[in-house]
Amino acid sequence: MAGIKEECGVFGIYDLDGGNVVPSIYYGLTSLQHRGQESCGLAVSDTKGERGNVKFHKDLGLVSEVLRQDVVRKYEGDIGIGHVRYSTTGASVAENAQPLVLSYVKGTLALAHNGNLVNTPELKWELIQNGAIFHTTTDSEVIAFHIARERVHSKTVEEAVLKTAKKIKGAYGLVVMSPRKLIAVRDPYGLKPLCLGKRGNAYVIASESCALTSVSAEFIRDIEPGEILTITKDGLKSNKELASAAAKRAHCVFEYIYFARLDSTIDGVKVYDARIRGGKSLAKSYPVEADLVTGVPESGLPAAKGYSEASGIPFAFAFYKNSYIGRTFIKPTQEERESSVHLKLSVLESVVKDKRIVLVDDSIVRGTTIANLIHMLKEAGAKEVHVRISSPPFLHPCYFGTDVPSNDQLIAASHSTEEICKMIGADSLGYMQTDYLEGMAGGLPLCKACFDGNYPMEIPDYTNAEFADIVKC
Repeated sequence: MAGIKEECGVFGIYDLDGGNVVPSIYYGLTSLQHRGQESCGLAVSDTKGERGNVKFHKDLGLVSEVLRQDVVRKYEGDIGIGHVRYSTTGASVAENAQPLVLSYVKGTLALAHNGNLVNTPELKWELIQNGAIFHTTTDSEVIAFHIARERVHSKTVEEAVLKTAKKIKGAYGLVVMSPRKLIAVRDPYGLKPLCLGKRGNAYVIASESCALTSVSAEFIRDIEPGEILTITKDGLKSNKELASAAAKRAHCVFEYIYFARLDSTIDGVKVYDARIRGGKSLAKSYPVEADLVTGVPESGLPAAKGYSEASGIPFAFAFYKNSYIGRTFIKPTQEERESSVHLKLSVLESVVKDKRIVLVDDSIVRGTTIANLIHMLKEAGAKEVHVRISSPPFLHPCYFGTDVPSNDQLIAASHSTEEICKMIGADSLGYMQTDYLEGMAGGLPLCKACFDGNYPMEIPDYTNAEFADIVKC
């Protein structure tokens, strides 16, 4: 059974005044912990010290477990990057933790990547034929190797990054660090988020604006789709050559439905407001007579609030959440996801007993979690449970690093809404309509391929015989 694939989070900071950035990386990564709980790490450089002296530490575990005080005390530098990971490509092993750090003929390169490439096999095969030896199973290492190879024939590292970005296809938010430069790269479609902030004379790059807030940095702007932003001791330099190659925009809809933190703003849209709008759309599309509206903590709560506001049905908290248990949606195995639901949530019986309940959640993938919650509510005395989902049914796999597995594991790909309703034990079931998604996200052009199958780019088919050697790599 294929594992759920979630997002990652990246963070970068360059203090032009020479201050130590390690504490900021720690706090920035902690604020991005919701984007990945498998592994994390940091890499730092002291621009005033020995040239090319990049130090790094990474391992499996949460930020607080990997970057312990006794560990981070050993690291110091005025430029650095960090990463929290959930596996998009490659297994959950220590070797695949990021940042990746390479030593090559031009010096040292560190890279952290959020996203997923669709042409990894072809890019990897090209490197293998030229003698490359890989130490991980991630597409991030493929990107790093191509940058290192292009750097040999380029005047600057940012030129090498540009040449590599022209080769790679897919979704990516990258932070790249050389000993004296910090570079941010966002894919031309804007699939993955990336933003820029400033604190005093320090520039900060992060996957979400909440990470800027955590280090007291002021949000400046989003990195534009297709933009390469280089930060040096002389300030900022922007290259938008990639952007001109793809006018199409396709921001990941799931940032607004689930992934991003409530207090983040992505591409000008406040995540909290987007989820409220989603709930209001659900109420208009699927009204029902009920006594209270509740949401599945945490991501279902804002949409439930929106449903309540639009329907006039009171909002209430029906679950107590144990904050010390990780998110079930990004657990690596199905068994872990199922067992952690009961550890994570318990029903407030006095709230739900003898009530008709509207239960709002952000998605249904396999249906196991929502079925367990419905069962828990009815065991606690709920008379009816009407489920409303703030995303459309998952019908297609995602190739860009979002948490959508293969079709055979998507309950909606093989069952009608009526069948799913019966399977999960709900009294009624309503999904967000695809046509309402742009309005929910403030009018942004979105990638909705996991719902409608319309991918923003061509997805290479490596199952053909002509790619047999490539697939082997």
